[in-house]
Amino acid sequence: MNLALLFDEDFVAPDRAVLRGRRLTHLQSVVKIVEGDTVPVGRAGGPMGTGEVVRLTDSEAELKVTLNQPPPAPLPLTLVLAMPRPKMFRRILQTCAALGVKDLWLINSYKVEKSFWQTPWLSEEQLRENLTLGLEQAKDTQMPRVQIRKLFKPFVEDELPALLANKQALVAHPGTNTPCPVHLNKPTVLCIGPEGGFTAYEVGKLEEAGCQSVHLGPRILRVETAVPVLISRLFDACL
Repeated sequence: MNLALLFDEDFVAPDRAVLRGRRLTHLQSVVKIVEGDTVPVGRAGGPMGTGEVVRLTDSEAELKVTLNQPPPAPLPLTLVLAMPRPKMFRRILQTCAALGVKDLWLINSYKVEKSFWQTPWLSEEQLRENLTLGLEQAKDTQMPRVQIRKLFKPFVEDELPALLANKQALVAHPGTNTPCPVHLNKPTVLCIGPEGGFTAYEVGKLEEAGCQSVHLGPRILRVETAVPVLISRLFDACL
């Protein structure tokens, strides 16, 4: 945790916040704070700054907060991701948040098992917790928006074309002839399939909507590896 992310419920006064639970445990056991120390903080959706520890107990840390720094710029990226396996989903959420992704769409695909949608990691509470972990790692405060679409065809036909307007649109698909571009640094929609990739039908529908199929070379990567590799290849801000 390189920054303690503060939410509205943490504030007891305009310049005072109280930390408990996971964040307090980290500050006590890893940072080993004492009263008078200053730690990096940021307000969710707002600026960053510092928090001076003015009171410390076993259950609470009260911080005098000064917020005077902007968060990092978000990536100009809309990430459309076939719902990953639950065991890797948490890591992917944290990675997306850490890299600056702010617009994430989770969609269905033929190779996405129905059970994946039953994972508790999709609850609002767990989504916020894992996105928070990614933001705290990267020292960011802007919470990503996550939208869920469990029907592939209606999403691709009815919603995706509007998302692609005035953007570069790509679908990662091994075996295509076009390598993934580098240093793109402009508004982009990137579609990434499940383990095993999108089906030929699904790739065709994505291409009909306006996406260009691109590849990363002859190696087939797991989704949790492909996500950061693709994003860092497209945007210099990740390097």
